[in-house]
Amino acid sequence: MKGKYLPYINCPQDVKNVPEEELDVLAEEVRRELISTVSKTGGHLASNLGVVELTIALHRVFSSPDDKIIWDVSHQSYTHKLFTGRGKKFETLRQPGGISGFTRRNESEHDIMSGGHSSVALSAAYGIAAANKIEGNDNFTVAVVGDGAFTGGMVYEALNNAGRAGTGTKLIVVLNDNEMSISHNVGSLARYFAEMRATPRYVRFKSKTEKTLNAIPLVGKHLVSGIYNAKTYIKNIIYNSTMFEDLGFRYMGPVDGHNISNLISALEGAKEADYPVVLHINTTKGKGYEFAEKAPDAFHGISAFNLDSGEAVYSEPSFSDAFGSFLVKAAEKDSRICAITAAMSLGCGLEDFKNRFPDRFFDVGIAEQHAVTFAAGLSRGGMLPVFAVYSSFLQRAYDQIIHDCAMQGLKIVFAIDRAGFVGADGESHHGVFDAAFINTIPDITVFSPSSFEELKTDLDNAVYSTEGPVAIRYPRGVDSYLPEDFSVTGEDFDIYGDSSQKTAVVTYGRCFSEACKAKQLLEEKGISVFIVKLNKIKPVSNEAVKNVLHCEKVFFFEEGQRFGGIGETFGDKLFKFDYKGIYRNNAIEGEFPMQNTVKGLMSHYFLDCDGMVKKISEECE
Repeated sequence: MKGKYLPYINCPQDVKNVPEEELDVLAEEVRRELISTVSKTGGHLASNLGVVELTIALHRVFSSPDDKIIWDVSHQSYTHKLFTGRGKKFETLRQPGGISGFTRRNESEHDIMSGGHSSVALSAAYGIAAANKIEGNDNFTVAVVGDGAFTGGMVYEALNNAGRAGTGTKLIVVLNDNEMSISHNVGSLARYFAEMRATPRYVRFKSKTEKTLNAIPLVGKHLVSGIYNAKTYIKNIIYNSTMFEDLGFRYMGPVDGHNISNLISALEGAKEADYPVVLHINTTKGKGYEFAEKAPDAFHGISAFNLDSGEAVYSEPSFSDAFGSFLVKAAEKDSRICAITAAMSLGCGLEDFKNRFPDRFFDVGIAEQHAVTFAAGLSRGGMLPVFAVYSSFLQRAYDQIIHDCAMQGLKIVFAIDRAGFVGADGESHHGVFDAAFINTIPDITVFSPSSFEELKTDLDNAVYSTEGPVAIRYPRGVDSYLPEDFSVTGEDFDIYGDSSQKTAVVTYGRCFSEACKAKQLLEEKGISVFIVKLNKIKPVSNEAVKNVLHCEKVFFFEEGQRFGGIGETFGDKLFKFDYKGIYRNNAIEGEFPMQNTVKGLMSHYFLDCDGMVKKISEECE
């Protein structure tokens, strides 16, 4: 790290020691460090550049970890990490064994909650604030929540609950508005009143006035009520929004989120209020880096990139790209096909669909539960809804999949992106649970392709040849290696190799590619195997199981959780057919995989070709 101040910041107190007139210098040093590091490691850049000044102000006003700062999603916590003892490790961001791209409780006492998913910070913050109130603890709890999180229903559940907390609840919600205007406010008069109402002096004066008026016998409370109603009327004219105060919060702002002095004053003002507070700030995503400011979505989560051009270092087509292309071609032929995303159109490969078929494209915001039930409604209306969603985010809609989809037998296609290991985003984003949790739900069909070609075949089967709800799960990354003598058949399973051999490897998805390479290596060691590739992993084909009953040894490899997974289902069926041989189920043994490269994770869990060779050789040699 370079700079006049940043290299010497090892804890929040060091931020307090920077002269106030030099805080803008510190902000520029932080931005340079963020851009330089993320250009090498990849990560979330635009959101972090937008909260540099806010993070400085938070650590000037509050005393972490006594005061708790909770970052919603927490992908915007990089500056917080720099200020809380992790500056010297910052170059290890998102690297194997390095610091996480999200807050992690086991990484620092300043990371109050582990993050990764949206719309949860306010609920957690209110819980901590309520506990503090019960214990008579005067420390503050601050939830930093982006405007995008307000498309998730959990935020409103928390607002409705926390707004009734009343006096003595030291909860401050910083609404980081960097995209949509939640309160319509224009002109210098609105800005003037907003900044004035957020100052500590105004808040103290307001509180004292209310207490004095309330103390006047008979008429005091009526005076306060009359003043409040008049003030609300005027504020409605100026701001056109009192939603938060209607819910019981003191609303302050909007405040310029890049003016450190104004932010500090506003946060101090929020501390003076004796009620839960919403402090509304306006920021710019990608602030300070031209490419990120112009294209914040592209720099939301980005791989390593060229500093001078802003272009990604790696740009090979991904499974997400292939899915998006196939879906567009299908929609050209069938006007019933609709695409749904939960605020991830770019990540899920739906940008072209959005542009081509705007009337059939639905971005429901960060609301996976709503997305599934909305898809159910589309299905009942005669459409063919396709919900493209990251595996780890689909977890949030488990009840809706059961109740509003599977139980009713409705035709919905779940395009489950990032199934399996995702690499540097770590334990909150690995898609290692979907196969197991969907496996528990009756009447859903699940495909797991190993290649782009197979993805297209499975999509066709999902849309036209499968009744009821159906899922297609595919990994993050580029197309997989397949042997030249292997052909995609579209059947429930395929056999690769001589099926008369006495050792079988059973697998699906990305692991099939590794199994093919392992087969070649095993043959060089004198161990002959054949592979049963499950194309449809739910239900598991009885015929696939019967094809290995003659084997002395069967090895199942699964890029997912062992408990409840497909390997357990296959083994259960195997022994119901009275199998007498050795069955080994290799998968993740009930843990949360840490951040690493996909290659590193496949190796760690013996799911790459070398790991498969090792596991099989130990039993066969």
